Amino acid sequence: MEKVEPVSDQVRTVRAAAVQFQGVVGDVRENLRRLETLIAEALDRGAEWIAIPEFATSPLPFLPDAHRSVLPPENPAVDLLVRTATQHGVRIGGSLLIADGDEIYNRYHFVEPDGTVHRHDKDLPTMWENAFYGPGHDDGRFATADGAVGAAVCWELIRNQTARRLRGVDVVMTGTHWWSVPENWGGAVDRTFGPLAQYNRYLSENAPSEFARRVGAPVLQASHCGEFATDFLLVPGMARTAPYTTRYVGATQIVAADGTVLTARNTAEGPGVVVADVELGAQQPRLPIDDDFWTPRLPLALRLYWHQQNACATRYYRDRGRAFGLAAAGRV
Repeated sequence: MEKVEPVSDQVRTVRAAAVQFQGVVGDVRENLRRLETLIAEALDRGAEWIAIPEFATSPLPFLPDAHRSVLPPENPAVDLLVRTATQHGVRIGGSLLIADGDEIYNRYHFVEPDGTVHRHDKDLPTMWENAFYGPGHDDGRFATADGAVGAAVCWELIRNQTARRLRGVDVVMTGTHWWSVPENWGGAVDRTFGPLAQYNRYLSENAPSEFARRVGAPVLQASHCGEFATDFLLVPGMARTAPYTTRYVGATQIVAADGTVLTARNTAEGPGVVVADVELGAQQPRLPIDDDFWTPRLPLALRLYWHQQNACATRYYRDRGRAFGLAAAGRV
């Protein structure tokens, strides 16, 4: 592959780590304990930059216990990130549900070694995530002592508007909570969803590389892993649900600016840490950004799933979900 020269004056090689996490729904204390163990492993392996997943305080199936992971802006999870960064001289980032004012956001926190905290609210919730939080409106670009840092989580990586706003950064910090199709519906549903499951897995595993090629920056991607069961909303405004058993897909990985995967841990391998030396610094992007909403071509079934779940979960958030989350965070 032809070498592309850096365009940033912040180019340097660092030891980066990303955490693959398996948590307990709604149990913030236990999840922070598990995260701290994995972060300690990353530190022991010399990491200077550490990515932890989206929804780092709890997995987020559509279950009542998930509301318990909503926290106020000042909370033990952010304290853990700040303490890690300042005590060990590292940079660390991940997202969690935050009640701020009268709304809830999926807020990414990136912390510098001096304790400075930068924040990005995910622009659009994905499918049933709409039941737990609302959209953000910032650009996710942080001016730091190490150059320009971008933040994006999960399906932000497959939307062209995200790549446009992060072009020119020196590194992208990401995390994902990417689930698969139902595995318990059987029969004709399996025949319909089988090819979709394969394509969805392909999207999840390749999204960081495709994003790096369009942005021209390395990507540090952390993931959830494991199987889980959830309720599945059927009709907007109605409480009726269907049981839905599935698993997280994708991979925790460190990706170079040209899209090369330097190290990866597939979600099927369970919790753990990946570590690699990566060159930070903006490069000329390898691929253009087109005008479509989605970066890949999403099959019709996946687009219908997106719109149906968005409609159901947005209505739930307006009717009940927002109040449940605010109450959990002590904001009402």
